[in-house]
Amino acid sequence: MTETLFRLFTSVGAEWVMWLLIALSIASVAVIVERLLYFRRNSSPEVLELLPLLSAGKWDEARKSLDGMRGLEAEVLREALDATPRGAASVEDTVAGAIARRRTTFERFLPFLGTLGSNAPFVGLFGTVIGIIEAFASLAREGQANQSTAAVVMAGISEALVATAVGIFVAIPAVVAFNLYSRWLKTITSRAAVAGGAVVAHLRREA
Repeated sequence: MTETLFRLFTSVGAEWVMWLLIALSIASVAVIVERLLYFRRNSSPEVLELLPLLSAGKWDEARKSLDGMRGLEAEVLREALDATPRGAASVEDTVAGAIARRRTTFERFLPFLGTLGSNAPFVGLFGTVIGIIEAFASLAREGQANQSTAAVVMAGISEALVATAVGIFVAIPAVVAFNLYSRWLKTITSRAAVAGGAVVAHLRREA
């Protein structure tokens, strides 16, 4: 069994691991850029400027101010204002439901970044292990560790370590982007909750 696996690894080689990491790196960059553009297009931090109107119960003025705004916060607030005739409890449920529905579109591809960031170093390490196996296989075929053979083996090991380096290189941007976008999404949903909460608070004061 061990000998069979040994022959398999030495015959397959580690080059495919490098190509896999390169492909994952390209996919990671594409996702990072796509998510950046999506988050920027679909957030409306200016919604917080409407808090004085919401706290005062000036729904019509708030609706006019929302004209032209796009983004999760603005969409959630529109639904909240539409629910005001049904009372505070209904608005609260509407806000929670609207946020839950829309956050899934923001979370798209984030699991890919998280998984890639966690596992790319292991993929690179796997390539390194295969490369080291190949290097020692070359040493075994020579039959003796003379100086020239040792140089070949060291060169093989150094090349194998490149896979680990590439794996880490691929993982770092993915982890950073995953954490950044997760935090950004939390900020967006928090703003929506604050705006909706202002509507609920006014309705409860007036009840």
